[in-house]
Amino acid sequence: MTQYYLAKTIILEDSEVDDAYLVVTDGVIDGVVTEVPEGGEVIDYSNYILAPGLVDTHIHGYKNYDVMDADPAGLQVMAESLPSCGVTSWLPTTLTDSTENLNKACRVIAEHYRELSGAKVQGIFLEGPYFTEKYQGAQNPKYMSDPSTEQLDEWLYLSEGLVNKIAIAPERDGATEFIKHAGDKEVHVALAHSDATFEEATEAIKAGAKIFIHLYNGMSGLHHRNPGMVGAALASKETVFTEIIADGHHVHPGAIQVVKNARSAEEIVLVTDCMRAGGIGEGKSSLGEFPVYVKDGQARMVKDDNLAGSILELIDGVQNLVKWGIASVYDAVRMASLNPAKSVGIDDVCGKLAPDYAADFIVIDEEVNLKATYINGEKHFSL
Repeated sequence: MTQYYLAKTIILEDSEVDDAYLVVTDGVIDGVVTEVPEGGEVIDYSNYILAPGLVDTHIHGYKNYDVMDADPAGLQVMAESLPSCGVTSWLPTTLTDSTENLNKACRVIAEHYRELSGAKVQGIFLEGPYFTEKYQGAQNPKYMSDPSTEQLDEWLYLSEGLVNKIAIAPERDGATEFIKHAGDKEVHVALAHSDATFEEATEAIKAGAKIFIHLYNGMSGLHHRNPGMVGAALASKETVFTEIIADGHHVHPGAIQVVKNARSAEEIVLVTDCMRAGGIGEGKSSLGEFPVYVKDGQARMVKDDNLAGSILELIDGVQNLVKWGIASVYDAVRMASLNPAKSVGIDDVCGKLAPDYAADFIVIDEEVNLKATYINGEKHFSL
């Protein structure tokens, strides 16, 4: 069955098309046309924008569930709830934890992700455990260690190859060898929770690391005599992707503008770093073994009041960049769809509206208010 979705604007990979129809046949995109054949079924979104479904490559939890629960029911709640955030693809994200718990999380996701309905699991992001205690953030330092290729291979085995992103601190012993090994296994290495020097971070980039996790947060900052991790991210002549949590709490809008000026709109990746308290309002919560409280739109550690991930919904991060005047709707959408997909090598299956891609798309207005989310051509959320 073929349907024609009429839109004021359709956001494509390299362009925008006005007053056109997105053609969807049996849940797959056929293309974009400006006229409909006689008798064609038209779905009228002529006052709105059609954009690719958003791709969250860094999300720990939502609706009171966490990936580390290793609970199939929790994964289902997350998958079916994320379309309300505009998300159609995601990477369940782990925390620094015991090997036993990480093994279980990888195994449970692999065993159950195919049966989930809603947003599609496109891989697994292991955030840690190879971090530095100085910038532990909300990660548990008692589980931190030097990187192990043997452990990574075990996680790949248990996850049936789903692990496609892992974050490490580049100053840990063996980091360069680990980065190269991960690259050989098609696992994208990211840098995070690190006190690395500019030189150490640059060496990691040369070895193959191409992502900076939640830039500015949990890493050595920019100083004119010690550029640190942030300096390496901004100055690198290689293609690197810089994650940003655009909730207005983690990073000042002016600092985001600095990143955009240095790296361009093609290399910013909007993420949520959302934890289990996302979508349930204020009150007590937890992140791993740590108690957390949520107030005024922020999740903070009870023990030291540090930020503990976020409760951001990805569509709101897109909306914020437009509202703050940092990006156009086109660029802001790209930062939350195509860029994250490219950063972990899944842009062949998601992140853009193109022929033969699944019809995973969102309907938004010019202020990026979400009106509807479609997955495989089926509506999974609407106002």
